[in-house]
Amino acid sequence: MNRTKKWIALLLALLLVGGLAGSLAETDKPLIGILQLVEHPALDDACNGFKDGLKELGYEDGVNIAIDTRNAQANSDMLASIADHFISVHADLVLAIATPAAQTMAGKTETIPILGTAITDYVDARLAQSNEAPGYNVSGTTDLNPIVDQIALIKRMAPDTKTVGLLYTSSEDNSVLQARMAKVEIEKAGMKYVEVTVNNSNDVQQAAQSIVEQCDALYIPTDNIIASSMHIVHEAALAKKIPIFCSEAGQIVGGGTATVGISYYNLGKQTAQMAVDVLFNGADISKMAIQAQTEYEYTINKTMCDAIGLSIPEDLQPFAKEYQ
Repeated sequence: MNRTKKWIALLLALLLVGGLAGSLAETDKPLIGILQLVEHPALDDACNGFKDGLKELGYEDGVNIAIDTRNAQANSDMLASIADHFISVHADLVLAIATPAAQTMAGKTETIPILGTAITDYVDARLAQSNEAPGYNVSGTTDLNPIVDQIALIKRMAPDTKTVGLLYTSSEDNSVLQARMAKVEIEKAGMKYVEVTVNNSNDVQQAAQSIVEQCDALYIPTDNIIASSMHIVHEAALAKKIPIFCSEAGQIVGGGTATVGISYYNLGKQTAQMAVDVLFNGADISKMAIQAQTEYEYTINKTMCDAIGLSIPEDLQPFAKEYQ
């Protein structure tokens, strides 16, 4: 009986050790935290592109890395809480999706490497000393769009436009910067502009209804608040038969009219390579240059064009799809 008990005790000990070993192996995997500001197509695409990019490079969640994805739902308190969590669990790297996410994370740690994406200007957002040599524990990819080409698209598809309405969030650094750049290009193209800004999603309906009374076409920069409320802007513009020219494809899927811009999915994949370089190839994040995309793509909402009577140039028709 005693011998039997000893064998049972030994077996239990072996099972326990095996279980602990498995647990330790699980925690020994490099931990990547993903802090996303809010759900909308562009940011979701960047997140999915990052994960798929890692997998294509041979790094898969639960196999040889661990990924912890969290969304703050545009709440600053949740951003701070998630950032604190990643610090407490000693994340090896954090992907911050959108400027406020990166600013929150960078404000809490100077040691954990932070890669940003869906961020327009790292220097303007005080996340880097320069694009060539960031200098801090932050680098990543910029979503700066071809604003010159986007304003030219307005003239091409809606040549009678005299006044362009700018709708964006006054507290989003990305949006303010791009709106400033758009104003210059609008005037260069011989048009005028009016602008209406919002502070939060509660302002969007009133702002949209106001600006469509003042313009012939709308231009929306990359903007998290507006992107998550595109259905509201769509309804206001549709009622006045005004086209909405946007800065990214997700806004078109949500009810915009046309854009030429970056792919946030590809931007996420590009950031994945940077993550691998930091975690596994010994790259110093403070010396990693901010990266940008060089290839752009058209996205055109045929449903919206038909509804407002806007013709699609023949060479752009292959890019037109029915959305909403």
